[in-house]
Order: sequence, then structure tokens, then C-alpha cells
Amino acid sequence: MKKTESFYIESLGCAKNSVDSRSMAEVLIRAGYGESDKPEKAGIIIVNTCGFILPAREESLRTLREFAGSKTEDQVLIAAGCLSEKEKLQLTAEVDGLDAAFGTRRWADILRVVEKAGQHPASPYLHFPETPMIKESSHKVPRVAVQGGSAYLKIADGCDRGCAFCAIPLIKGPMVSRPIQAILNDAVLLQEMKVKEAILIAQDSTAYGRDLGMRDGLPLLLKEIMSAAPEIPWLRVMYTFPGAISDELVNVMAENNRVLPYLDLPLQHAHPEVLKRMRRPADIQLVKKTITKVRSAVPGVALRTTFIVGFPGETEAEFQYLQDFLEEMRFDHVGIFPYYHEQGTSAFNEADNLSQELKEERIQKLAAAQEKISLEINQSFIGRSLEVLIEGNGDGISAGRSYRDAPEIDGLVMFNEELPAGSLIGARITGALIHDLIAKKQ
Repeated sequence: MKKTESFYIESLGCAKNSVDSRSMAEVLIRAGYGESDKPEKAGIIIVNTCGFILPAREESLRTLREFAGSKTEDQVLIAAGCLSEKEKLQLTAEVDGLDAAFGTRRWADILRVVEKAGQHPASPYLHFPETPMIKESSHKVPRVAVQGGSAYLKIADGCDRGCAFCAIPLIKGPMVSRPIQAILNDAVLLQEMKVKEAILIAQDSTAYGRDLGMRDGLPLLLKEIMSAAPEIPWLRVMYTFPGAISDELVNVMAENNRVLPYLDLPLQHAHPEVLKRMRRPADIQLVKKTITKVRSAVPGVALRTTFIVGFPGETEAEFQYLQDFLEEMRFDHVGIFPYYHEQGTSAFNEADNLSQELKEERIQKLAAAQEKISLEINQSFIGRSLEVLIEGNGDGISAGRSYRDAPEIDGLVMFNEELPAGSLIGARITGALIHDLIAKKQ
């Protein structure tokens, strides 16, 4: 195969981007292109960028510039994804040597872009047709990304929420749910691939099916997947929305051990006034009732959340309220991020009046409080048995994850022996660290 007929994709950002990258790869493979595992061997280099917040944009630009500086005369460089969607025409001015660009809403047009890229070296091909929402592929490629024994399965894209700090609706457009049958087809494919964990992802998984006329589509979808792909032992749901955790969803989790007792509930803050300014659900008492309900119905459920500190106008009292809430609710995992002033969001109209130093100071305070909680929770598992999905091994050790840990963002379960990657094993917990557990195979 000629170098010009091969491609390499560098995928940046979240798991949803990873799915788009694999779907683009499948479109190209079906068209006869070969995939290379190294950029220097490929004639086509595609960077699927992230444009969510400043550090992600900086990483995307840095990656594009590095490829632009190292590419040879017989290579073309294409920018895809969220940063391309957000910046569109100005991206070519920021990256000298870019041959083509197109956005995340038109990921399915990858074949057209590849065919046009490099035809006119002095004039990059820019593919940005007016598109109000994500366009799915007519090739009907799987919307999955397999990583070892796990796979991300995209159930929807885009977002209808109007959070004041978030640029995702501007980038992705409104939520578009995939038809149930398309998702089931992908689940069956994952079953055939012997995947042990299917992770359902969307910007807001609890809103799945609303645009298709469903009132509470996620529990129904989970039941359908369990029926269609009975040999996938673990189903994990990511990115649920406060106030949208229905009784039916809780019941499905409580009654089916294949639906992992794990909820990612990104609250972003706890003080009602900050939440109002964020344009987030502000009834914190309802959040507490929901968490109590889930913990009562699903004993041992692992709860993850994320918080933003330093939102415009956040007072010391509001931050202290957040820390008190964190210490009261005792989440298993917490992600803590500083507020980034994103152009195009409604919060951009407010003054970013807290210094970076103060934001970092507040992050450290929250992180210290959470580390104490995480260690105490982990220590409570010593002597208990857990099922663990092994992710990798080498040098006499292995690392895996229990139901309590989503890939890349949570902790690991460590073994002092090499165990088969991709296998589900029984383990006895022998030790605990702040984020990780130590175990022996049973």
C-alpha cells in the first residue's frame, strides 16, 4: 500500500472524541485506506482536536503545530473535531502547514475531506457547511471505541443544556439521540468481540431519547442492551444529570447486577446561588435526597462528581459551603477544576474576578478534603472481595478496575503478579491507597 493511501489518527480530549476517531477510521478503512500505528508511516495525518477549555485548546494547537513542523512533502495534515468546529477559519492562521480542516458536526464527511486535502497546497481545504446538529454517517459505522476489555458506546451527541460556563452546545449543537436499534447493533458487535465492559456515553446520558419522543429513555435502553447482548457482563453509564436520575433508572441498577452500581453525577458546585449563576439545577436539597435514595436502593453504589471552583463571583462563604457539602456527602471520586473564561458562553459576559492563585488554593483545599475521604472509603474495602477487569500487566504486576472505577478518571486495583489483560477475575482487597486498591487474585 502506498504511503498516500494510509492514515494515522491522533485523538485528543474525551472518550466521546475517541469514538468519533474510531468511526472516522472505519469510514476510511471501508474506502480502502490502511491505518498506520505511527504518523511517520502515514500519508494522511488526522488530529481529532478538543476545544472544550483552554488547556485542551492549547494541547490541540501544540499537537497540530508539531505535526505541521515534522510532516514531509508527501504527507497531508487534517484538523478535525471540536477545536476545528469552534475556531473554523482562524485555525489555518494559527497552524502553518495545515492542509484541511473540518468540524465535529461533520465527522462523517472524513472521506470527502481526505480526498480534497492537499490538492491545492497554498489553499487549505476548509469543510464547514452550515450544520445545525451532528450529522451521522451514511456508512452506518459502529459508534464505539474499544480499549482492551472495555469499550465506549456512544448513545447520543450534542447537548440541550444551557450551562453558563460550557461551550459544548455551541460546538456540538443540540442533542441527537441514536436510534435504539443502531445502539443494539453496536452492543451485539461488542459482544462478538468478547468485550467485558460497555460504557454508555453522551453529553447527558439521562436525556437519551428525549428528542425521539421518549420520556425516560435510558432505563429502557439499558434493558434492551441487556437483552440483545446478554454476554457483556458489565454495563456502565457515564455523565448523568442532577435532577434527572429517575426512579426507574435506580431500579434498573438495583435489580440488575450487570448494570454497574456506579453513577457519574457532575454537580459542578453545591451553593444554590453559584448554581443559579451557572444555570445549573440549584435545588441542593433535592440532590441530597437523590443521593440518599440511590444509596438506599443500591447498597455499595460508587458515586463520582465534578466541581468547578472560582466561578465568577464565588465568595469565600460559597466556597466553604461547597467544601462542607463535599465532606458531608462523601463521594467515592471527585474531579476538581478551575473555572475557565470561555468566549461564547453566557458566563463570559461576567468578570473573571478571581485570581488563578486563589482558584488553585481552593482546588488544593477541596482535594485535601477529598483525599481523606477517598482513603477512608478505600480502607473500608480491605478484606472484601471484588470483581476486577484487568487492563494491563508487565514487570510482575497487573492493574485493573473494579465496578467503582471508570477508565482513565478513577482509581486502579493493583496486583503483585501478571494476570491476563481483558480478563474478569475475583480479587480480595489487601491494601488501600488514596485512589487505588491493592489486591490478590482469589
